[in-house]
Amino acid sequence: MVAGKRGELTVHTPQDFINNDPIKQLQTKYKEFENGFKGWLAKQSLPVEAAIVTVTSAAQGAAIGGIMGTLTTDVAASAPPPAASLNPQAMASFQQAQALAGGPFIQARNFAVMTGINAGISCVMKRIRGKEDVQTSMVAAFGSGVMFSLVSGMGGPNPAANVVTSGVFFALVQGGLFKVGEKFSKPPVEDVLYSETRSMLSRLGLESYEKNFKKGLLTDRTLPLLTDSALRDVRIPPGPRLVILDDIQRKKGTGGGRRA
Repeated sequence: MVAGKRGELTVHTPQDFINNDPIKQLQTKYKEFENGFKGWLAKQSLPVEAAIVTVTSAAQGAAIGGIMGTLTTDVAASAPPPAASLNPQAMASFQQAQALAGGPFIQARNFAVMTGINAGISCVMKRIRGKEDVQTSMVAAFGSGVMFSLVSGMGGPNPAANVVTSGVFFALVQGGLFKVGEKFSKPPVEDVLYSETRSMLSRLGLESYEKNFKKGLLTDRTLPLLTDSALRDVRIPPGPRLVILDDIQRKKGTGGGRRA
């Protein structure tokens, strides 16, 4: 609240301060730009969309790789150059160290390849298949691993085996992460089983007894079968028991109850 003209007081609501926050305004404008860009991109042909997605993702990956490269020690630069007579296995180990702990330019290149190829293949797969699932994720990761192996030279003395091995490894890792994320993003099965129960308890102001229903495995399917003894067994007090049973009986009387 601040003084206005002629001694008047002007009241500022929290929303006024939010609207005047430059950081908030910048975030809002960025979100609008992002949504507009995605809408425009979805209207483009598949080759155009895939090319733009690949380039933008590669640029992001290069930036991340460059930052990581500056924070890690360049093993390849600090190590003496490999001798010409070095055996293939030792040379492969040197290339692995260079790929995993190289300088900013090496890391920028590697991350650009990984993120760009992954995003490009994902874009094509989603446009063709119409969905994003674990198969799409694993195919994109396989292509990303193959290109990473080719560009970085990481692996043993057999290039063909290295390419396949890297691709399979990337696919398995990303597929596993996709399934884990999918599992945590879905509601627990028990929440689905107690949706009507939760709604009833919320309507009656008895939300605190939801845990009692779950402890006794009194799911939505058991609602029409509930008795006073069943509610007593899960330690629900007499008053809430009467309210719950009355609500169930009223539903039965109006034909709104579930059929077992």
